[in-house]
Amino acid sequence: MSVLRPFRALRPRTEYISQVAEVPYDVVDRQEAYDLGKDHPLSFIHISRAEIDLPTSVDPYDPSVYAKAAENLQKLIDKDVLFVDETPAIYVYQQQMGNHVQTGIAATFSVDEYDNNTIKKHEKTRKAKEDDRTNHIITTKAQTGPVFLTYKARPEIDKIIEKILETEPIYNFTAADGIRHTAWRVTECKDLVDEFVKVPYLYIADGHHRAASASRTRAKLRSESPNWQGTESANFFLAVAFPDDQLKIMAYNRVVADLNEQNKEEFLAKLAQVAPVKEGTTPEPQEDGHVSIYLEGKWYDLDLNALKAKAPTPATKLDAAILQENVLAPILGIGDPRTDERIDFVGGIRGTGELTKRVDSGKAKVAFSMRPVSLKELMDIADAGEIMPPKSTWFEPKLRDSIVNHAL
Repeated sequence: MSVLRPFRALRPRTEYISQVAEVPYDVVDRQEAYDLGKDHPLSFIHISRAEIDLPTSVDPYDPSVYAKAAENLQKLIDKDVLFVDETPAIYVYQQQMGNHVQTGIAATFSVDEYDNNTIKKHEKTRKAKEDDRTNHIITTKAQTGPVFLTYKARPEIDKIIEKILETEPIYNFTAADGIRHTAWRVTECKDLVDEFVKVPYLYIADGHHRAASASRTRAKLRSESPNWQGTESANFFLAVAFPDDQLKIMAYNRVVADLNEQNKEEFLAKLAQVAPVKEGTTPEPQEDGHVSIYLEGKWYDLDLNALKAKAPTPATKLDAAILQENVLAPILGIGDPRTDERIDFVGGIRGTGELTKRVDSGKAKVAFSMRPVSLKELMDIADAGEIMPPKSTWFEPKLRDSIVNHAL
């Protein structure tokens, strides 16, 4: 079963929504965050990345950054830009990017279910990033970035949502990137809550660090309270849950700075010992198990299907895992892609043109264009309790921060 809990959202007044709602904290670097906020005093980037309002010498993880975030959040509340709904509700949140539309349910979800793996994961988290968002939640007393969840679609839930979409939304705006965001507030939500009880598992699509930080926040607050009841708001975390048949996963591509002291011919010869290589292909692989490689102005096709057939588990069958195990590590010397500075990752939203640009400019020597992971592969890996290789999935569109927030 899955708990879907209505809550009193901390959210922008309707007239301010387009000025407040902002991209997630982790898709921009410090300079990009500063650029987003410098001429936009109401932008939520001043809360999610408050270091932009402090000297550049201040470390982003310094306690003063979280204090500044809390101060900036309180300012928006004091100015009546943000307010807390009087009664609990569930919020339906729809995004449109071009012809792609996805509609999710924004609510609070059970930390217990996260801890006992009823809400399933597929990524490892890093302590430094967990520390960051845990400190942010505790200091601001709010969860300000939703976790992106998915579930196996159910017609019964779809029918309820369809009726809600016929009513008047509370928000409807198009952001600077062209993505349209629409939201509905639902106070009569027993049918949705009851239907979610029938959902056996939820899966984290994106936001593993946010979810882990919500769990750590609950653990800290519970340890400090001798009268903890289990019904406190910190027992639940903010998320938006989408049916799996509406989501769009894009490729997460790789670029490597050099050929590990090899020339092109040596590299291609070693590559051919691993799997069939053919010169001339499309920049985006057209079949599962294939990777397109860009090297010195030419595209090559690498067929990994024979290796894929021998892989024993769902995680090891991923193209990214096979590439890492058989090419990146042994041939290019990329032992740990999480820490090696010779490799970089390019989200599919930027297109394969970004790969050719980096190689042609000399910023990288070789690029690997990947096939997108499917939702089935993601769920199979999570069901098996396995972990995906780093940077395997790129979900688009991203959830906008501050459509709703969860005040603790």
